[in-house]
Amino acid sequence: MAALLELEGITKRFPGVVALSGVSLEVQPGEVVGLIGENGAGKSTLMNILGGVHQADAGTIRFAGQPVSIRSVADAIALGIGFIHQELNVLDNLDVAGNIFLGREPRWGGPLRLLNRREMFARAETYLKRLGLNIPGHTLLGELSIAQQQMVEIAKALSQDARLIIMDEPTSSLTLSETDRLLATVKELRSQGVSIIYISHRLAEVSELADRVVVLRDGGNAGNLARAEISHQAMVRLMVGRDLQDWYVHGAGVQQHGYFQVRGLRTRANPAHTISFDVGKGEVLGFAGLVGAGRSEVAQAIFGVDAPLAGEVLLEGRPVRIRHSRDAIRAGIYLVPEDRRKTGLVTGMTVRENITLPGLWSYTVAGLIRGAKETAVARTQCQALRVKTPSVETQVLNLSGGNQQKVVLAKWLALTPKVLIFDEPTRGIDVGAKAEIYRLIRDLAAGGVAIVMISSEMEEVLGVSDRVAVMHEGCITGILDRSQCSEEAIMRLAVGQCEASAVS
Repeated sequence: MAALLELEGITKRFPGVVALSGVSLEVQPGEVVGLIGENGAGKSTLMNILGGVHQADAGTIRFAGQPVSIRSVADAIALGIGFIHQELNVLDNLDVAGNIFLGREPRWGGPLRLLNRREMFARAETYLKRLGLNIPGHTLLGELSIAQQQMVEIAKALSQDARLIIMDEPTSSLTLSETDRLLATVKELRSQGVSIIYISHRLAEVSELADRVVVLRDGGNAGNLARAEISHQAMVRLMVGRDLQDWYVHGAGVQQHGYFQVRGLRTRANPAHTISFDVGKGEVLGFAGLVGAGRSEVAQAIFGVDAPLAGEVLLEGRPVRIRHSRDAIRAGIYLVPEDRRKTGLVTGMTVRENITLPGLWSYTVAGLIRGAKETAVARTQCQALRVKTPSVETQVLNLSGGNQQKVVLAKWLALTPKVLIFDEPTRGIDVGAKAEIYRLIRDLAAGGVAIVMISSEMEEVLGVSDRVAVMHEGCITGILDRSQCSEEAIMRLAVGQCEASAVS
């Protein structure tokens, strides 16, 4: 069977960086190809070339057997290539049909070019039903869940007669049930003859879906895996060039019990419940629960992002009054937020500026910033955390997800934390960077930092935590010691009712 897509010898250079070097890839009709690699391996650059965002410096592209030149997004769409980005490109103030046919709306009335909304709604529902989405075309997009908005994006690609759809981290913001629905949709599209390039750091999804896996490393081809060869270990080995030993590392034990305490915390998101827990010095307390359980809201209340309705925070036995994030920072309580790009970084600033921003006062003399000290601290943190960046003067926007996460950590480590709250610390980063983050968490705990780690990945919660607090509908339903921790025990608490003994 002739390949639908053939990329040969694709090379792309940016100032000071060779992003791709002679990369080749092919996709058969009706095939799901898993494209994996560490952050910075070149996956996004390769797909942006295929999607018309960038142009290759060298190499050839053939589509449906013909050499093609993809100079723009419009060229890619005209060929039948659809792109579902991790950050959805939707307009939530338009209805579903308006999003699907944006710029291609059916018209009537000759020179008046009036919108034919009846035809638009009818055609939209055809594509939505093909995806199993029973939503009227006139529904405002902002009323839909992220998963449903993603389905609308896929419907848009199908309406453009897409023969190949690129999906970039499509499940990163979805619940378990929504993820299952998306995976089922990918399988349905494959059965209908649509080809898929599926990019994900969630290797279990790749194992379930992919007919073949293509691995990139350092801008080049690292290898391919046929369906029968696909396994977690085989994918990891090709991605990082080695086996990852001691994936999860456990600590030596708590150095001081009750070091950090939260008592009777009542958040604005869940005012009917109070939360109480403590974390020992040198301990990692994991927070598990289903999406919407209220874990992030607790973290934000502790850090002063959203002022709590009630409760107190104690550090080393002394009350800490937190009315604003600056109060938490002064106390040595720091938050690594769930969305690093929106709330953890100023992406238009450099690596140096992001690292020194929270403690900028310590780099000033008579109100003037000492640039040399700033640069020295930024370089030291980047070296310690192995941040891959051409320079500390590089804009954070240009770094991979894993390296952006390290910059978020670097800015807090430069201030010597006492309590560090991680909210989804490895979301959207590759396996190699995950292993580094886990070791860093353990190193911080060994150094006496109290760690609170919120995660939706069960394996991560079980592998890293010393104890696990489980939340359900705004309250803690139980706190499990390591000996009690299992996936079954956590899930029972995650779907259960609040117990009187679990809340104050």
